[in-house]
Amino acid sequence: MALEEEEYFASVKQLEESVNSNPTDPSLRFNLGVLLWEMGEKEAEMREKAVEHLMVAAKLNPQNGAAFRYLGHYYALVSPEPQRALKCYQRAVSLNPEDSDAGEAICDLLDEEGKESLVLAVCRGASEMSARAFWAFRRLGYLLAHQKKWSEAIQSLQYAIRGFPTCADLWETLGLAYQRMGMLTAALKSYARAVELDDSRVFALIESGNISLMLSSFRKGIEQFQQALNISPHNVSAQYGLGSALLGLAKECVNMGAVKWGSSLLEEASEVAMRGTSLAANFSCLWKLHGDIQLIYARCYTWTPTHADEISFSTSISTWKRNCFIAARNSRRSYQRALHLAPWLANIYADVAIASDLCLSLKESPEEELNVWSVAEKMCIGGILLEGYNEEFWVALGCLSDHIPLKQHALIRGLQLDVSLAVAWAYLGKLYREEDEKQLAQQAFDSARSIEPSLALPWAGMSADASTRNIDQNEAYECCLRAIQTFPLAEFQVGLAKLALHSSYLSSSEVFGAIQQALLRVPDYPESHNLNGLVCESRSDYQSAITSYRLARCVLKSFEDESSISHVTDVSINLARSLCMAGNAGDAVEECEYLRQKGHLDSKGLQIYALCLWQLGKNDMALSMTRSLASSILSMEENDAAASISFICRLLYHISGQDSAIVSILKMPTELFHGSKISFIVSAIHVLDQKNQLEAIVSRSRSFVTSREDIIAMHILITLGKLLKNGHEDSLGIQKGVDHLRKALHMYPNSSVLRNLLSYLLLSSKEWRDLRLATRCSFLDLSEHPKDGGMKSACEILGAVTVACYETASNNEKFSIPISGHQQPFVSGSIKLLQKFLHQEPWNRNARYLLTLNCLQKAREERFPVHVCRVLERLTAVSLSNRCLSTEDSLSQYQNFQLLLCAAEVNLQQGNNNECSRLARSALGSSVHNSYLFFAHLLLCRACAAEDDTVGLRKEYRRCLELGTDFHIGWICLKFIESRYGLQDDSTVLLSSFEDCSKDDQHSRHMWMALFNMVQGLVAIWFGDFVAAEELFAQACSLADGESCLLLCHGAICMELARQKCESHYISHAIRSLKKAKNTSPKRLPIVSLLLAQAEASLGSKSKWEINIHDEWFSWPPERKPAEILFQMHLLSTQRKDVYTPSSSLDYGDTSIRWILRAIHTNPSCSRYWRFLLKDISY
Repeated sequence: MALEEEEYFASVKQLEESVNSNPTDPSLRFNLGVLLWEMGEKEAEMREKAVEHLMVAAKLNPQNGAAFRYLGHYYALVSPEPQRALKCYQRAVSLNPEDSDAGEAICDLLDEEGKESLVLAVCRGASEMSARAFWAFRRLGYLLAHQKKWSEAIQSLQYAIRGFPTCADLWETLGLAYQRMGMLTAALKSYARAVELDDSRVFALIESGNISLMLSSFRKGIEQFQQALNISPHNVSAQYGLGSALLGLAKECVNMGAVKWGSSLLEEASEVAMRGTSLAANFSCLWKLHGDIQLIYARCYTWTPTHADEISFSTSISTWKRNCFIAARNSRRSYQRALHLAPWLANIYADVAIASDLCLSLKESPEEELNVWSVAEKMCIGGILLEGYNEEFWVALGCLSDHIPLKQHALIRGLQLDVSLAVAWAYLGKLYREEDEKQLAQQAFDSARSIEPSLALPWAGMSADASTRNIDQNEAYECCLRAIQTFPLAEFQVGLAKLALHSSYLSSSEVFGAIQQALLRVPDYPESHNLNGLVCESRSDYQSAITSYRLARCVLKSFEDESSISHVTDVSINLARSLCMAGNAGDAVEECEYLRQKGHLDSKGLQIYALCLWQLGKNDMALSMTRSLASSILSMEENDAAASISFICRLLYHISGQDSAIVSILKMPTELFHGSKISFIVSAIHVLDQKNQLEAIVSRSRSFVTSREDIIAMHILITLGKLLKNGHEDSLGIQKGVDHLRKALHMYPNSSVLRNLLSYLLLSSKEWRDLRLATRCSFLDLSEHPKDGGMKSACEILGAVTVACYETASNNEKFSIPISGHQQPFVSGSIKLLQKFLHQEPWNRNARYLLTLNCLQKAREERFPVHVCRVLERLTAVSLSNRCLSTEDSLSQYQNFQLLLCAAEVNLQQGNNNECSRLARSALGSSVHNSYLFFAHLLLCRACAAEDDTVGLRKEYRRCLELGTDFHIGWICLKFIESRYGLQDDSTVLLSSFEDCSKDDQHSRHMWMALFNMVQGLVAIWFGDFVAAEELFAQACSLADGESCLLLCHGAICMELARQKCESHYISHAIRSLKKAKNTSPKRLPIVSLLLAQAEASLGSKSKWEINIHDEWFSWPPERKPAEILFQMHLLSTQRKDVYTPSSSLDYGDTSIRWILRAIHTNPSCSRYWRFLLKDISY
């Protein structure tokens, strides 16, 4: 410290000497004044000397704003003269608007005097003079926010933040301004920045939580309020906000179906609200919040499922009711406390009314009130007295009143105040429906739905009035489902399950989830347990169904009216049916016997009784019950009679056999078979009867099958009959079934079921021509693939057809040329469709299996590119590691075998010969037929050949001959291996095996023999024996007449023989084969016309040569024309002076030189083209 003072004194002495030597220098005077001012913090005398020098400096340099600032400090702090201080500060700010010290000082002085307008003027003036006067923008922003001029405050605060980016107060004030302007997202960001700079900002946290509540971000709001409470545990606003956030999140969970989670959140919210009331017991908003929480808790408190015995079940129901009642009572008391603190708030009267009505409904033994008016009605009227113009209070009175006229008057009064009040219209429709005024109810519901389509009650009312509105069950179901999605009320959920009973949605996840939630919220409804049992039964969960039926019966025992007896009977029959389906036939018989003793066993019960007796092996008793059922058929309703007859026929078929069932059916009156259900049963028995004894009855009963779905199902049944009755021993009459399905498709061309079945039968026929039709018939709609296991989906059929064809022609024409009349068109996007199908059903083994095989076909046609091989490796690895592949299922064994071969093939193509051999030998361990094991040994032959293992190759080759196969392609592949590696010991063995393979299929025998001759011809070409090759290809052409591929090959071989032997008859053979190939090809076939042109030119026919060159030109796409055709066009142009151009669209048709240049450009390695170019140039 002593050292610093010495330095100060030395500096002062030095400056004083400078001033004495140059007294008119303002900078020296100013520096000396500033130094003396700083030393004056301890000695007041120094400040007096400093002011003298500063005044002189200001006189010498009036533009020095800093001097005026120090003078202002002197007059404000040392010698209090406020007016002189203001003038000095004002002078300093006018000279330097960025001087924050002077600016803040003058604003503080003006603020002390209460001159807020002058403060605003100073700040505005400084901010207008300089954009960097950040102190002015900050002060101005604070003042404008205080005056609630939010838009102007936002601009000033944004400028101020540029100068003070780490000021938490600025960010917090800016967030408040954004919030008041409704810019909530910007406000959240500003508050977050303020908290980031100073984590103790309780106000920013609370306001951020409030904004999160407004944006329904309840989880974020909970975090922010909890953070605020960690800083200030006794902050009432934070307690209120946390309780509100928990309440909002609980409502969201309840609406989403997570009722239990919502209940736990409400319990936590209730504790938070009670802590808030202990901190501020006179805040009515806290008591109202607690009342809201308890009211929601009473409505969504869930019942805990228990055992099916009566005592424990009754105890659990009583506990559930008591807890709900306690919550409702606490809600009412909290509302009453809030009303006591704020009796002028009319909405609290309505809250008390709602809570009182809920308490009354939950009270186990409600006391009869002597007063005509209920508490709920009184409280509603209290709210109306305060705000009679509020339509919501009139609607509340209409909903809570027990008097019908008052309810109607209140709802109509609410509509008079606001005719567009959808809630009033909805409850008015509900009132009219309860009073059986269906027309008025319908009009009221329609008005509510047109005003507010998102309201749940009108949609529920529309589904309930389905019969009045003449809408079908599916539309009613959709209306009720929409009501539940909007507001998941337990009554709506029970109604959805009722509607699902008459539709196909009973086993859907929507119905299952709805009835499960309803069961937890209204466990005292016997209907909810019964419907839950029906839903579980439709989902094959019979044990859960049995439990639900027993619980329903426990609830019904608490009712003693006559209707409960019939309900108990229905539930008992349902219970017996579930016991029977679950395999507990003995328990089901006991239930049926009890009902029979009570005299409550109806036709459905008799069917279940007879079925259970048959399952227990008591056939005589089952037939006795069947006779009792048959005796009462005439007194039954039409649907029950049809179901009973169907059951009798089926049971007789299983007990007495087919002949006995047919005899019984023939003895029955024909009028009993007038129905679609019985028609299906009789038709099914008729399908299995080779004698056609039921032909007359079946033909008459089918006239009663009228619905589109039933007619299509009947056509499928008729197709099955065609397959069975027109088959031979182990084969089915597929052609007859195909013929019938084609006729049916003329009537129902859009039926996906018929189309897919036809495709499946065409695929099963194993005929080449039918495979093309199979792809055209499939109904490729992924959203409507059949869900039952009995039918194949269109994607599975498509995948199987693509594999069966093996000719998966690529979209890229460089991989395939359509040269065969029977070649199948490429099924566009088959792999993508299978990928979508697998994405929809990732558990489907068949979809993954077919996708793997289709990818293998793609890899083969593209010569096994690396990326496709990697895809195949992943697919096979996942499929082979699937534990669901059963070791006992023959289909799974076959698929496992094929997947192993697929993986082995991929490894072989990538050069992993050892891994290929390992996988192929693993495939040999599969339990499949020897005809399939042949291909594993064939693959091992190829692996041994790749490793140059001659011994192993011969061993696997002999093993293939020993096993043999029923598939022609196997012998063809073995023939290639045999010829290439010289393995044949007896050349006739393989040929005889191939002929034996073709004996069973006479229809395609010629085609396969033609292919085998073609293979032998190719082998002859390998060895240079073109004469033998010509003979073999000639035989192949005679066997497979019209195959362009074979004719082209034969013509090319004849041309080669003509070149080698110089014999003209080979040219004649070539011309004949090439012309036939050209005429029979489905499209313009490349190369054919070129060879034909050369053959015609060899015989001296120049005109035919020109015509064929012309045809060859248009056989190639423009981007793929080969060099040879360009060279031929060069020769053509040189032969005629008037250059022959096949089309005016040709670019290079004017000179021969251009044709040869294009040929050289396409194939620059051909020396022949260069020689002709030199020759043309020399001319």
